[in-house]
Amino acid sequence: MIHYFAFLKKELLESIRTYKFIILLVVFAMFGIMSPLTAKLIPALFKTFIPYAESVLIPEPRALDSWAQFFKNVSQMGLIVFILMYSSVVSGELAKKTLVNMLTKGLSRKAVILSKFTNMVIIWFLSILSSSFITWGYTVYLFPNDKVSYLVFSIFCLWLFGVFLLSLLVFASTLTTQSYISLIILVGSIVISMLLNIIPSIQKYNPLTLSTKNLELLQDFVNPSYFKFIIPITLTFIIIFLISSILIFRKKEIR
Repeated sequence: MIHYFAFLKKELLESIRTYKFIILLVVFAMFGIMSPLTAKLIPALFKTFIPYAESVLIPEPRALDSWAQFFKNVSQMGLIVFILMYSSVVSGELAKKTLVNMLTKGLSRKAVILSKFTNMVIIWFLSILSSSFITWGYTVYLFPNDKVSYLVFSIFCLWLFGVFLLSLLVFASTLTTQSYISLIILVGSIVISMLLNIIPSIQKYNPLTLSTKNLELLQDFVNPSYFKFIIPITLTFIIIFLISSILIFRKKEIR
């Protein structure tokens, strides 16, 4: 545990010193500001710049539109930026051989994997938390009379999906010293999940569903009981990826 906390502190400080943490907070804060403003302004811009738009019935923007923008921005652009930032989370250390001295002096390889994963999870949590709070504040201000269902649970589902992707990224990154290969593995896994999600009977067991049913939760079309299988399955996959990463990393020759 001493090794774990010491290396976690090193990872957190490195994320701050390399500006990864600051960049991600700024990016996610921008999403938090953009989401409600986009929902509010698009109908007005549509009427202003598109000919004959006055004759088209455009529904008034609602809080749901704001959160729709939020989930779209965070689940797509936000996760892409985050993953690109940490694409070489383990492979970069292997390629640069920066762990050689620490490992030869007794640093636990298990501590390396778990601390790197924990660092990413903490930053992912703070990023999505800051973005959701900003979105919530602007949404309440712009759409004070609108309510949505299961908002906190919906955000939790997106956060858990992000944690799932981060565990997969750690696993892929232990397999190679090339960050682009780990990205290929990650993207390939997501594509497979998307193809599987076409089958309705599989959706209740597919971790990808955590990032695709958010609006349905907000509209009360589905309720949290829908996820009674997905959440345990996702947690199981996270544990499997981490254990596999540790076992693979222990067998790596680092010189």
